[in-house]
Amino acid sequence: MHDTGQFILDGRLWWGGESACRSCSACWCDEDTGGPTPEHLRQALLAAHGPARLRLTEPGAGAVAVLRALRELHGLSLAEARAAADELRDVGLVGTFVEVELVAARLRHHGVGVTVEPASR
Repeated sequence: MHDTGQFILDGRLWWGGESACRSCSACWCDEDTGGPTPEHLRQALLAAHGPARLRLTEPGAGAVAVLRALRELHGLSLAEARAAADELRDVGLVGTFVEVELVAARLRHHGVGVTVEPASR
């Protein structure tokens, strides 16, 4: 894979990759949305750019708004959203910069203050 990336379009996570054969001139690209980025692409992005961490700016942020944002974005059950909200409050959510910005945008839409910062590798 020569080039990989993620981007946000219409509030959804998209991913893409471009490759070329080393022994011939064949080139191809893959792009998709609607599901998680393939793990090998995520790992390439994390290795190249490092992880990002999403944190609440106010640890006492409204639980309902946080749960609603997480459930809307990821289609989580209430129990899964509570676990993600607990992680967000405790240590922050870690992922690629684009993954974290997508969650941050949804939380901000619901009036929840957040910050995105580089996470230690």
